[in-house]
Amino acid sequence: MARPIWTGTLSFGLLNVPVSLMSGERKVDLHFRMLDSRDRKPIRFERVNADTGEEVPWKDIVKAYEYDKGSYVVLEEDDLRSAAPESHETVEVETFVDASQIDPRYYEKPYLLVPGKKAEKGYVLLRETLRSTGRVGIARVVVRTREYLCAVMPNDDALVLMILRYPQELVEPDDYTLPSGKLADYRITSKETAMAEQLIESMAGDWDPSQYHDEFRERLQQVLNKRIKSKGGTTQVEDEPAPREDATTNVVDFMALLQKSLDANKRTPPKKAAARKAPAKKAAAKKAPAKKAPAKKAAKKAARKTPARRKAG
Repeated sequence: MARPIWTGTLSFGLLNVPVSLMSGERKVDLHFRMLDSRDRKPIRFERVNADTGEEVPWKDIVKAYEYDKGSYVVLEEDDLRSAAPESHETVEVETFVDASQIDPRYYEKPYLLVPGKKAEKGYVLLRETLRSTGRVGIARVVVRTREYLCAVMPNDDALVLMILRYPQELVEPDDYTLPSGKLADYRITSKETAMAEQLIESMAGDWDPSQYHDEFRERLQQVLNKRIKSKGGTTQVEDEPAPREDATTNVVDFMALLQKSLDANKRTPPKKAAARKAPAKKAAAKKAPAKKAPAKKAAKKAARKTPARRKAG
């Protein structure tokens, strides 16, 4: 079973619905390793200094921004931390918009919101209200270390969280020379238009995604299976452990919260969840045991040297 990316709340107005954020896509690409053709050994990529050619350890690597050709400004860890969003587990809906207003180009990556225990009522309430009104919730969410703009929308029995691109990430059509104007400007006749419509109608059908497959991947997988079988090789896939479920549940008066949200017209601050979890993280950090690897290595070296000294004596 897939692990949740995080477990938190979906918040709109004063209502907070416990949810788990799950990936809504499945990677099916075939991954390859690069080998040395002479002895079939894996190739290792190293980090080397462009001037000296010497390998650079991770501890000596810093991040820098090239603001001009050959000119860099180095970013310290404090700079990165100050720019990073607060790590909170809340999908804070800021507004609701008509779904038809969102350009499809803004949609980037899907996630699924799964309700927590006894959180079904608030989940279904939001899902069906969005469906009946034709609106989607525009929110912000932190996934790992980056804050994203997102849209919460109904899809069958699920609430889907769709990561949105920011406007500056899209290329404007005006950047390219595209044909514009009337059909007559391109000498397209009404007969040609009618024939094109007739052709499209003859090829029309219902959208059935199950009818489409990555045929290249399937053929390549067959080739790999034959190679593995011919050499007697086998593959094993271990199941991932199931995530622990949060036993905390809340019984809330939805009518009262909805009325308060309408009266106050304000939203629950998303920082509360982060504030409550911060002490726990610090405590966990203090309990981390000290590394003992260097001591073990020293003992092994001493053990290897002892026989040599006896022989010399």
